[in-house]
Amino acid sequence: MTVAYEGFRKLVLDRSGLVLTADKDYLLKSRLEPLARKDGFLGLDQLLAKVGAEPSGALAQRCIDAMATHESFFFRDTTPFDQLRDTLLPDLIAARAQSRTLRIWSAACSSGQEPYSLAMLLMEEQARMPGWRIDILATDMSLPILERARTGLYSDFEVRRGLSDARLARWFTRQGDQWLLSPQVRSMVRFAPHNLLAGTAGLGRFDLVFCRNVLIYFDREHKRAALGQMGQALEPHGALVLGSAETVVGLDSAFAPVVGLRSVFRPG
Repeated sequence: MTVAYEGFRKLVLDRSGLVLTADKDYLLKSRLEPLARKDGFLGLDQLLAKVGAEPSGALAQRCIDAMATHESFFFRDTTPFDQLRDTLLPDLIAARAQSRTLRIWSAACSSGQEPYSLAMLLMEEQARMPGWRIDILATDMSLPILERARTGLYSDFEVRRGLSDARLARWFTRQGDQWLLSPQVRSMVRFAPHNLLAGTAGLGRFDLVFCRNVLIYFDREHKRAALGQMGQALEPHGALVLGSAETVVGLDSAFAPVVGLRSVFRPG
């Protein structure tokens, strides 16, 4: 494999935490060759040589963004949302009774289905928290994917993945061949660019952090770094929700699993 490939793998690791092993070169080719053609490069080698020469440039960032897996759907793996409704939310309502404020961070939010699912659920539970101020911050390192998320527009295929007929009818309206999320729900979510490896300065502190199906792509060093940053961003009595295949065990002793809940951790 060329030096350019090796250099790009290291660039992606350093800038995003994503691990691209040699056995994933098929993924690298499938995602970058269309970009190379679109930008008029003679081939992938020429594209990667340009990226290597200008690693801080816009082209390099576009290539890094292209390597991220933006798989997402509404109410993905329903358990985290059931746990939020049945256990985490009642606990936080009691703990935050004086401030009546709830802040949630959806980290690596992709095209917006997770933060919008959180917003829908909280809208449905608003009778339990009248007058509360709810802030949902959704971040991703990819600017194009954030722009798409902000539109609140989804295809037929996307809304059928995880949304019940009742929720689709309540929160979406048909717009041509797509579905538009209601302004009421969209207004609950703020989108902002953020790299999980860049620290949490300026983001504030949160009662809940959802970072699901992201750390599985990181190596051990970058997992530990990301967990440390998220731990610093949590308020007392806050909780971190990871994906079903992810854990803090053996990575960060500052977190402890919440007994009875799946993939939920609190600062120890």
